[in-house]
Amino acid sequence: MLKLIFDPEIYCSAAEVAELDGTEPLTLTGSGLWVGVLSRGVCLLDGFDRPGQSGDILLGAPPLTLTPRTDCHLLGVRLAGRCTDAYLLQLGAPRWADGAACPGAAELLAQLHGVRTPAMAYALLCAIDRADETARPLPPLVAEAVAAIRQNYMALYGVEELSEQLGVTKSHLVRVFKQEIGVPPGKYMTNVRIEAVKSLLLTDEYNLEMIAGLTGFSGANYLCRVFKREVGLSPAAWRAAAAPLPAVPKLPPRSQEMYV
Repeated sequence: MLKLIFDPEIYCSAAEVAELDGTEPLTLTGSGLWVGVLSRGVCLLDGFDRPGQSGDILLGAPPLTLTPRTDCHLLGVRLAGRCTDAYLLQLGAPRWADGAACPGAAELLAQLHGVRTPAMAYALLCAIDRADETARPLPPLVAEAVAAIRQNYMALYGVEELSEQLGVTKSHLVRVFKQEIGVPPGKYMTNVRIEAVKSLLLTDEYNLEMIAGLTGFSGANYLCRVFKREVGLSPAAWRAAAAPLPAVPKLPPRSQEMYV
């Protein structure tokens, strides 16, 4: 009987990591997609018209030449695989993108510098899904709503409280927000919370009840229901898929084998 084996490395993997720390230029090589988070300083990207600022995300196919204007720090990872290839077809030229569009990317990238699993690499690719979109100015109300959600998603009870904070009716906020963002503010808030949950699930420091409290869910049971609905897996199943594989013990050299 033919046995088919699914190899997640074929679809998305973290092939290499890199770090820029200081003022020396860095050239990123290889094949695939480099994703980097600039956490400090101002940095030039060869071929792109504006410098990257702290918080920006680097996206592009190698080779990429980075030239710091000031003391900089950037963590980068090179993604490979079929999903990465599909993303590159839409990305076009290398660029700096606004990191505010994907707040979970920095945490995922930091995790990948320690443990590189296909699930974690794919989670990063999903997190940067909208980072390559050209930034456009939002109406003041929508910009304020987005900022309020991203900065305070763990404490907001819902859209009604958000609309009260912004001094508008709930119906007006929902209509304007959906017109500009494409989803209502409640859905956007849920997406931000799910990103935060995934970041916390990548460590063993928090149980589900703690994660629920840190991300704005009323309890572990409610978190599990929403997570399963949005992601298609339970938090436990997602965490297991993203966990590093157990180390395989090395076999002794043939010269040390014993025969009985």
